[in-house]
Amino acid sequence: MTGIYIHVPFCLRKCPYCGFYSVKYDKSLCEIYTQAVCRNIYSYKGENISANTLYFGGGTPSLLTASQISEILDAAAAVFKIDNAEITIEANPSSVNFEKLKAYRSIGINRISFGVQSADDTQLEFLGRLHSFEAASEAVNDAFRAGFENISCDLMLGIAYQDEPSLRKSVNALLSLPISHISAYMLKIEQGTAFDSEEIYSLTADEELMCRLYLSLCKQLESSGFEHYEISNFALDGKRSRHNMKYWTLEPYIGIGPSAHSDFADKRYFTPNNLESFVRLEQAEKITAEDSPDRAEEYVMLSLRTSDGIDRKRLEQLSDADYADSVFARAAWLQKKFAGKGELLKLESDKISLNNEGFLLSNSIIAHLVSG
Repeated sequence: MTGIYIHVPFCLRKCPYCGFYSVKYDKSLCEIYTQAVCRNIYSYKGENISANTLYFGGGTPSLLTASQISEILDAAAAVFKIDNAEITIEANPSSVNFEKLKAYRSIGINRISFGVQSADDTQLEFLGRLHSFEAASEAVNDAFRAGFENISCDLMLGIAYQDEPSLRKSVNALLSLPISHISAYMLKIEQGTAFDSEEIYSLTADEELMCRLYLSLCKQLESSGFEHYEISNFALDGKRSRHNMKYWTLEPYIGIGPSAHSDFADKRYFTPNNLESFVRLEQAEKITAEDSPDRAEEYVMLSLRTSDGIDRKRLEQLSDADYADSVFARAAWLQKKFAGKGELLKLESDKISLNNEGFLLSNSIIAHLVSG
């Protein structure tokens, strides 16, 4: 089954830490954009594509009206074979109210992800967010009242004025809300963003504090019944993000919108970061990033982000037994090297997975397993 990703590039104001492609919200441009998305969806007509996830990401997708989202969903239903789909929309708390949330739910959106980031208003101000935690709590509760039973919240680690006690308070505040999923991201200062300055570097967490925050978060959420199923993602039973799992398990997905990436028909390609050309062209330009990518290497890199880890049989199917043997041999070497210093990975005859400490060193571990 294929996943469909729609990149909505509009924002009321650019967050100072954000490196994603976005433009200033314009009401009339949103309508032109919606028509362009529908045109690009219809370009796949006749390809007999079955889809079971649709994801509106951004940017701020919740700046689109329910009518505009409905147009896009109708186009998707006309082109793709939609089967028991998880339909997600990302939302900023400041851009929704109860009536809008009720309208979103009525057109078929069944999962919503709020960019909360913190329960501390001082930290939210540092991040340039337009909402207070009280407003975020109201938005989450309104979503639940509107009929959403699958609600996720984003949380950010390593921001200014955050320590372990304040993080625990934020987590407890989120756990008091009717949510079933938390995405917790470590702040990464992207080059060229407003946060890219020595002053901001000095205010945010160093590597040691970031590690403590992450491990504290993992412990708190796991003890509260949340499965730590991916480096940055935690879910109650049955509430994993089905769409995002496609990225980590090499399932196909089609991205539509400026800057959207795709992995479809054994090619990785993307649409340029240019809203003007996206709305002007009959069909968006598709730039090939990788033609016939190395799926075995990708599988090692992506599957180790998840608690499911590497499955030997799947790895053999994507390569051969010799390659799988070499990866498992390197994992055994790492396990032996770190013996007595705390386990980083779990090695079984048919599986390799990382624990929380291993997730913190995942880039180094993956590099070793892939290249030796």
